[in-house]
Amino acid sequence: MGTFSRVITSLAAATCALNPGALAAAAAAQASAVAPDAAQISSTVKQNPTCCQALSLLLWHKVFTPSGAQYKQSVGSYWSLQEQEVQPACVVIPENTLDVQIAVGVLNVAAELLHNNGCKFAVRSGGHTPFAGAANIQGGVTIDLSKLNQVTPSSDQTQVSIGPGNTWEDVYLKLDALGIAISGGRASTVGVGGLILGGGFSFFSPRIGLVCDNVINFQVVLASGAVVDANAKTNPDLFKALKGGTNNFGVVTRFDMRAFKQGKFWGGFIGQDISTRFQQYQYFEAFAKSSTYDPYAAFINSFSFTKADGWIIASTFTYTKPQPFPPAFKNFTDLPQTFSTARISNLTDFTIEIDARNVAGSRELFVTATFKNSAKMQEKFFDLGNQTVQGIQDVKGLVFSLSFQPLPQIVIQYGPKNGGNSLGLDASDGDLVNVLLTVQWMQKSDDAAINKAAQGLFTQAEAASKALGTYNPYLYLNYAADFQNPIAGYGAASVTNLQTVSKKYDPGQLFQKQVPGGFKLQEGGQD
Repeated sequence: MGTFSRVITSLAAATCALNPGALAAAAAAQASAVAPDAAQISSTVKQNPTCCQALSLLLWHKVFTPSGAQYKQSVGSYWSLQEQEVQPACVVIPENTLDVQIAVGVLNVAAELLHNNGCKFAVRSGGHTPFAGAANIQGGVTIDLSKLNQVTPSSDQTQVSIGPGNTWEDVYLKLDALGIAISGGRASTVGVGGLILGGGFSFFSPRIGLVCDNVINFQVVLASGAVVDANAKTNPDLFKALKGGTNNFGVVTRFDMRAFKQGKFWGGFIGQDISTRFQQYQYFEAFAKSSTYDPYAAFINSFSFTKADGWIIASTFTYTKPQPFPPAFKNFTDLPQTFSTARISNLTDFTIEIDARNVAGSRELFVTATFKNSAKMQEKFFDLGNQTVQGIQDVKGLVFSLSFQPLPQIVIQYGPKNGGNSLGLDASDGDLVNVLLTVQWMQKSDDAAINKAAQGLFTQAEAASKALGTYNPYLYLNYAADFQNPIAGYGAASVTNLQTVSKKYDPGQLFQKQVPGGFKLQEGGQD
């Protein structure tokens, strides 16, 4: 009898006998197990009427149902109210890679035994994507990776291994103390896993590329339960696919990231009157050109509306050297300011500040678009946004924000240099601009009106962009709404490659058919 078989047998016997000593022995056996075996799991799944029961048998004290405090804490920790309202049948909280193997093994066997009508499931890292079902699932199994939260620098501090259950604040608190950094998220409570697998913007992107392009190695649990590495030499096709391919290939249980020396730097929010917007459109176009771009400068040009205050400009300035008010931002910072938090501080502090401007507990919507760097298109987008907000300004708790950030070639170029990614961007795209619409509101009864208004805005903006010759189909996945299709925006060649890799590493298509959340690789993958 194999190790995994002994675990199943001892757990089953202990559960039936309700013997605490036997249960302890079973837990010890589980801790020493090597890998799940689908054939050995199948009898356990057959004898249990639900996947949650089978998982409870094999992952004792790590499966939680709606009556339990840990279930409520997990579901209540999602960023948006929409995701908090989704109620899975149970939440699995693995503590290590083996636990993930067991969970995926059970769910895979259930799908096979029940002819793909088995247990639908979701996988969550930080749970920051706002739309319902992105990383949670009604009536299914949610795998909450929050306890896979290791942060382990290498002895020479050139690499850091991080677990998907971390938030970026968890990571940066440890690295700031060492005087090193990795490319990562800019809001403290965003999860590591989703941000990396969707691409990832960083304060350091102009210096070293997108976050996904700074992964050295992924450790992945495949549908079969096997654990594999994906890097430039081992499974390089999977390595490339995971960089933008999100949750379609397996469960990533460790990211090995490039690290670099980094001390304190300058940044903060600066507020300016909306009347300066016409100058800012011109300054933004000049700033975002690769030919003159300062790689230490990162910028988010944000326009926000509330009924009480109307429109304001509250932009994020970051210069990853300890140099106040650098020349790269002079055009903007010479304009009159209504407030400023600009200072020299550490990475953790800046991410906490950004996070505090959009806290958890509201109804939330993200929508995104991409256009060629153009002051005219930025102006048109704002004008369309202003027209849109007039029809919804009485919605309770409404905060309506348009944020523009450069995506120049000096960022894009790192993809091919570092093993490739799946985003479909190359030199032919030129210098681009990412647009993010963020909407906050309070009442579920306003969901339909908000979504209709947002869809209308982006339909009009796409038409305007095509008319101006600035349209680009790329959609940054981490900002995409559930009514958008960011993977299609990667282009036909990338989509075909992603589908090929999916079939190679997940021949039964578990992550296409049984994980409906997020964005799938092909139409019908969610059936």
